[in-house]
Amino acid sequence: MEINHRKEENKGAFIATENGAKAGEMTYSKAGEEKIIIDHTEVNPEFNGKGVGKQMVLAAVEYARENGIKILPLCPFAKATFDKNKDIQDVLV
Repeated sequence: MEINHRKEENKGAFIATENGAKAGEMTYSKAGEEKIIIDHTEVNPEFNGKGVGKQMVLAAVEYARENGIKILPLCPFAKATFDKNKDIQDVLV
C-alpha cells in the first residue's frame, strides 16, 4: 500500500494506491497555516477491511507532526480513528 500526498493551495488529499489501483482518498482543507480539517474519507469497496482508511489518517498525522500543524477531523471516520488511537491525539486541535 502506497499513500501519496497531493497538495493544492487551500486543500489537499492523501491517496492510497495498491498495484496501480486507487484504494481510497482522504481530503482536507487548510484552515490557516497551522491547521488542516479532514473533511472526507472514502475507501473503494474492494479494499474494505484492509486498513486503508487508517493508513491515510496515519499519513496525515505524520504530515502534521513534520510540519507543526494540527488536525480537526470533521469526517466521521477520521474522528473515530482519532478517538480509538490515543497515540495520535497529539496533533488534534
